Amino acid sequence: MKKSAAISLLLVSASLSACSSGLYGALPAKDAAYAIIPPIDKAVTPSEYLIAPGDVVSLMVFGEPDLTFEKLPVDDAGFIQVPLAGPVHIATLTPAQASTLIATKLGTRYLRNPEVTLNVIEQPGQTVTVEGQVLKAGTYPVDSQTTLLGAIALAQSPTRIAKLDEVVVFRTVNNTRMAARFDLGRIRAGQDPDPQILGGDVVVVGFSQAKSIYRDLLQAAPIFNVFTRL
Repeated sequence: MKKSAAISLLLVSASLSACSSGLYGALPAKDAAYAIIPPIDKAVTPSEYLIAPGDVVSLMVFGEPDLTFEKLPVDDAGFIQVPLAGPVHIATLTPAQASTLIATKLGTRYLRNPEVTLNVIEQPGQTVTVEGQVLKAGTYPVDSQTTLLGAIALAQSPTRIAKLDEVVVFRTVNNTRMAARFDLGRIRAGQDPDPQILGGDVVVVGFSQAKSIYRDLLQAAPIFNVFTRL
């Protein structure tokens, strides 16, 4: 009798929780989510990202191999050293703005209409915070190639009671706090693209009450067996 009542209570609770909406159910999902947090192949260097001291950039001046560099460190004062142009302050600029600035400096004296492309390739000072149902919540370093799956892996993967279709990324864009919800299961299976994670993002893995109750049911099974034997 005790066994039957306990199992019934747990099953009813699991049923109710499975029918209830998640905490983040109203947030943008699917296409609307990717409009806010683009996949990695569409957002390697986001246009709104501001270069910071400690970043590493690549610089290409078309047709000028002596002015092309795979890696240029941004020093603590926010400068990079560019031959002919000298020290150029690029901190707090976007990559596009920095490219224009360097082109202007080179074009003033040395080159005619130089075509300059600057990209951020490393962001050592950038971190992501991973919270919720992961094995090791915390703050982790990210670079321009970090994705949602990669960020979750840094936190040693989701717990057994994680709600994989309720993984939320919070991001501040132009002083506006935004959020989008993703289905980690579909991303793992290759059915959805893997969104890019930027420095300053917060990732929260949701909690599945139904999984939690089911786990409690399994853990309670030995107790029920004791009742049965009595």
